Amino acid sequence: MIKLTINNKEIQVENGTSVMKAAQQMGIDVPNLCWHDELEHFTSCMLCLVKDNGNGKLFPSCSVQTAEGMEVITDDDEIAEARKTALELLLSEHVGDCEAPCHMACPAHMNIPLMNRLIAAGKFDESLEVVKRDIVLPAVLGRICPAPCEGACHRKTVDEPVSICLLKRYVGDEGAEPEIIPAKKTGHKVAVIGAGPAGLAAAYYLQLRGIQVSLFDKAEKAGGQLRTEISGEILPHDVLDKEIDLILKAGVEFHGEKTIDNETFAEMQSSYDAVVVAFGAVGEGKKDFGLKSTDKGIIADRNSYQTSLENVFAIGNALRSSKLAVRSVGQGKEVAFSIWQYLSGQSVKGEPRMFNSRFGRLVNEEYSEYLKESVVAKRTYPEKGGHNGFSAEEAIAEAKRCLRCDCRAIDDCKLRIYSDRYNADQRRFKTSERRKITKLDTHSTLIYEPQKCIKCGICVRLTEKDGEKFGFTYIGRGFDVEVGVPFNEELEKALTETALKVAKGCPTGAIELKDNKKQTT
Repeated sequence: MIKLTINNKEIQVENGTSVMKAAQQMGIDVPNLCWHDELEHFTSCMLCLVKDNGNGKLFPSCSVQTAEGMEVITDDDEIAEARKTALELLLSEHVGDCEAPCHMACPAHMNIPLMNRLIAAGKFDESLEVVKRDIVLPAVLGRICPAPCEGACHRKTVDEPVSICLLKRYVGDEGAEPEIIPAKKTGHKVAVIGAGPAGLAAAYYLQLRGIQVSLFDKAEKAGGQLRTEISGEILPHDVLDKEIDLILKAGVEFHGEKTIDNETFAEMQSSYDAVVVAFGAVGEGKKDFGLKSTDKGIIADRNSYQTSLENVFAIGNALRSSKLAVRSVGQGKEVAFSIWQYLSGQSVKGEPRMFNSRFGRLVNEEYSEYLKESVVAKRTYPEKGGHNGFSAEEAIAEAKRCLRCDCRAIDDCKLRIYSDRYNADQRRFKTSERRKITKLDTHSTLIYEPQKCIKCGICVRLTEKDGEKFGFTYIGRGFDVEVGVPFNEELEKALTETALKVAKGCPTGAIELKDNKKQTT
């Protein structure tokens, strides 16, 4: 047995144990991308660097064996910077979107690609459930939203963007409302002032977190400008009322015809655990509440929406005048998270945003690659025209036009997780034009996207270890080396026994199951 110290704690391990395995035995997570428990070390990603405390040198923990008396440090500023650099070098050649451009462009940050896939499969109820995780008024917004998401859609560069808003409208109209299961009551109470789209969203998502909401508005009915400024032909009141009723059924207490003055506001601030200011445009009494403001609106933290008063938050048109209701709805969802942080005694930072790899616009050579997972069809328009929406058949046909440009490994890609942890900059080492995206989909269960590959060699070593006739191998030399199937054979012949193991072992989204259950439910 060998004795050594890791992070100033002594451990005994068997002779021949790597430093990484020793650290793992102590419950220490040393970041890695090319490590696999079934395989010998490979030392390619250089993410597992640790420090010899004796001489101050960094070394890859996966390939260095423990030695008697060794003193190892697994994390400090120098190690973190080295890991960040290693990630940025890998990212310089990595081509792929983590989240689809439409997802990123949506002010409510809705998972549009998953909505599309469920609609394409005829799963309208499940699709509505996905939408309502982020957008509480899908039928309303599906009629009035100017669709910034469609402006970012990759399909736009091929022909026309996917009709995202009409798809959202369809599931809002026709999908069965998911069962509302609020969290266990926390005992906290929050007042929301203003029952427009921002206030309605804030009330709903707070209520779902087990926080009792009292929603106040100067009008008799909730809805704000959705009710007063939009033609009934475009947004029928029965559609608006239906979605508002669902919000109130979550347990929200609505108080109409309530004008909030300075005295009432002060009482709210003391009698409620938090207050959300979500009423109309500039000039409606913001400064009177003692909140720091400009002539454009209340000053609030851009991430948490917390104002100059600790337990007061501001969203929607209270911040600045805007006609974009989807932005207000998104802020309502986000402020609910911030208030939950505040009431839980956490640091109030707002909803976290993960690292996102992005590669920009598609080029002509990539159109056919993306169409491999889509259909060659023009944008669908409702047959009835006017302000009418899709039929079920039209919705399915349009949803199938989605190019499937979000990553299948979006939730468990180690490259993304570590890039987020170390705040990696994808552009730091970009020196040339990006590689063109290709998709190899000739396997019955897998798809391989070589431009997402970081050349960790796990797939090469697994297929060799398990005796695949072809498997994967390195093709080319130096900077031009790629991982592929030898002799230009098809993927189906390369992976006859190891397909699932290789997909599970891939640390990025380069090799994934076509039917990834996490991305279709």
